[in-house]
Amino acid sequence: MNPFTRLTSPAIYMPIENIDTDQIIPARFLKTIEKAGLGANLFADWRYHHDGSPNPEFVLNQPANQGRSILVVGNNFGCGSSREHAPWALTGFGIRAIVSTSFADIFRNNSLKNGLLPVTIEPRVFHKLTEMLEELPGASLTIDLEAQTITLPDGSTASFPIDPFARTCLLHGVDELGYLLGMEERIAAYEANHP
Repeated sequence: MNPFTRLTSPAIYMPIENIDTDQIIPARFLKTIEKAGLGANLFADWRYHHDGSPNPEFVLNQPANQGRSILVVGNNFGCGSSREHAPWALTGFGIRAIVSTSFADIFRNNSLKNGLLPVTIEPRVFHKLTEMLEELPGASLTIDLEAQTITLPDGSTASFPIDPFARTCLLHGVDELGYLLGMEERIAAYEANHP
């Protein structure tokens, strides 16, 4: 997992509320435990027509949004089932951070364990941000995990909460097991002194 410290990217704006994990990655793509390739199936039922051709109207298919790594979405993102494939598909597509007013708990936890940062901002700040993105599509945002701030297109900043342990893991690019393995020498020293 790559460390997450500071990210600046034009935003992809998808103002839809209550996007559930079956919309993020439909159930028919859950037959794998491999992360590779899931990005191609992100929002598959919205990105592709029934014949498999790309839907040019869908926001992720628009040429201007290619290569962007911050997604701004409506309230209650990631509701529904607890599939870990949802953050896998998002990161596989290249999304590193999602900005909303709220996330489903299981989705948020799965994201934090897989290198995807869910940034929760107050409704007042979110409203200001969405007005800017409607006026200036593709405006850039900066997310600073160390400072726990998001910088809006007008230069103003807002703070966001994050679990301290999840923050540490993201900053160092490790999951929970990687964090423990990084303590191997200290664990061994403790065990040697406490038979």
